Amino acid sequence: MSPVNSLWFKWKSLRLPWRRSFLVGADLAGNTYWEFKDALNSGRMRRIVKYNPRTHYADVKITPQWHQWLRYVRHEPPSIEEQQQDILRQQQLKQLARLADERWASKPSYLDKPPTQQQPGPATRASDLRTRPGVAQEQQDQAGVRNAVGNQKGSGTTTTVKNPWARETGAPSENWQPESWTPTASQR
Repeated sequence: MSPVNSLWFKWKSLRLPWRRSFLVGADLAGNTYWEFKDALNSGRMRRIVKYNPRTHYADVKITPQWHQWLRYVRHEPPSIEEQQQDILRQQQLKQLARLADERWASKPSYLDKPPTQQQPGPATRASDLRTRPGVAQEQQDQAGVRNAVGNQKGSGTTTTVKNPWARETGAPSENWQPESWTPTASQR
């Protein structure tokens, strides 16, 4: 800040009885914060911010400390040293968050699939079945079940094999269908 601006800010911050508005402070972005007596509300002090004229309105950012002062949450305005300490705190917090993210990313996740060896596709020839030990045994078991069911059918005794995945039916509302609407003559 130039010495001329510094003198002007000191002059505006003096609480002289004839002055309507008083400069309270400024932030690091160049915004100034003012108090003035509100004539409509029995002389209550109102607080406002005047933005830096070089900044576009969409780019204006008010720090939390000044926002607290504007909303009467804090009585004393923040000092320049306090604002600088807050910027240092934010930079340290970002550094710690980056380190925590790196540590988190380096650990294996339970959501990731475990590393497995690539398995060949389904076997179609007998030579392929010999190379995959579990598949040959599984297909032999399935063939044995089919032969056992076929032998029982041929011997005269019928045995029904229940499908464990079949849905049980029998509830009264299972086969319910709505009836068609038949209008009746209206009575007058």
